[in-house]
Amino acid sequence: MDTEESGLLRAPGRITREQYRFLEEQVKAGRFASVSEALRAAINSYRESSGGRSLFLIGEALVGEGNEVAHIDLLIGDKDGPIGQAFAVGLSNLSYGHTPLLAVIRPNLPPKPFTLIVPKVTVRNMEEAGKIFGPAQAAVAKAVADAVEEGILPEDKVEDWVVIASVFIHPKAEDERKIYHYNYSATKLALRRAMEGYPPLEKIMYDKDRARHPFMGFRAPRLWRPPYLQISLDIPDIERVKRVVSQIPGSDRVILEAGTPLIKRYGTRVVREIREVAKDYFIFADLKTLDVGKVEVDLAFNETADGVIAAGLAPKETLDDFIYEAQRLGIYAFIDLLGVEKPLEKLKVLRRPPDGVIIHRAIDVERTGVKPHLELIKEIREAFKERKVLIAVAGGSRPSTALTALREGADIIVVGRYIAQSRDVERAVREFLPYLGGDIDLFRVHVE
Repeated sequence: MDTEESGLLRAPGRITREQYRFLEEQVKAGRFASVSEALRAAINSYRESSGGRSLFLIGEALVGEGNEVAHIDLLIGDKDGPIGQAFAVGLSNLSYGHTPLLAVIRPNLPPKPFTLIVPKVTVRNMEEAGKIFGPAQAAVAKAVADAVEEGILPEDKVEDWVVIASVFIHPKAEDERKIYHYNYSATKLALRRAMEGYPPLEKIMYDKDRARHPFMGFRAPRLWRPPYLQISLDIPDIERVKRVVSQIPGSDRVILEAGTPLIKRYGTRVVREIREVAKDYFIFADLKTLDVGKVEVDLAFNETADGVIAAGLAPKETLDDFIYEAQRLGIYAFIDLLGVEKPLEKLKVLRRPPDGVIIHRAIDVERTGVKPHLELIKEIREAFKERKVLIAVAGGSRPSTALTALREGADIIVVGRYIAQSRDVERAVREFLPYLGGDIDLFRVHVE
């Protein structure tokens, strides 16, 4: 197998999807008995080309449910490398409540590669110790031995490699059969993933914004797949706002905005109050910042705002600080172009572009019949080809005008009064949803 030509001559544990397909093709062609064998050939080629560089593989898996759920983090590497050194240090340096122990199938019968178990949760008494020095210890050991038998781990490396497995056992776990069952499966899966370099980068990029952590009681959405409907909550009455939010139909396409009048009355703490009835929503704080950009970003960030909005009329220095601070903290920085006479010139002089802009027609201007400057959408796209800048359109938006803006390329439709002051909030929201496409996660299939 020409590993260099195939692009496999790289650090093992970092295998791309294309490379994995290449390995499968090698197996189908009869050159190797399994993907694991083909991968070992690539690893050996890599080690030879890198002057014998030590192996360092990482695997992780969570299996099961309830208090017996198993979570395994593990390392695989050479005895004479950093993993081997960590193995020796761990086994010879005991710590209270986290005593490392060798995995054994039964007393006097450890698997090979030798495997060190490190308890993640502090072991406080003999009852808890029995769960580690019993079903968990046996499960990890049996999984390692079976992995060798099944070709997941190479038989010719069992004397050269060691494994370190960090094992989670909940203090309230009771069913020893489940403890064994789940930890056996999690260990074997983690071993396989370590050998295959799972997950490939493509999967991480695909799933990072779709995934929801099972032990986190809320979602933390990002604006990764427009278009969106942004509901501007401008009513300066938090109880009315909560009633409006409670009537919004659930959709991945809906995000919220704590409007400027609402923030002026209650301060940025209103964002946290909205979270009481909207814990899974992306929430903007429309600060209309004109000065002290960093300070106002920090105030909104500390109240859990996902994004902040500054006034485009602010000085360049203020906007630079505003964008810097928001991006430093990992939240979105948007600039409202309301009243800005030459928006492109204003954006181009900034030290770095914002994450998004709002093409905004003021309510007072709306009454005169002036239409939003939708031609700016293409101009902004052209000006910022190298970086994705989200474009929102605001000001008197209705379903008919929203469709026009979306056809012109808008990423976000900002709607205020049409929804927030409607007698039937749910109906008003649903009028926009058909233009935004289906829910992002509607057709997801659980495969892990």
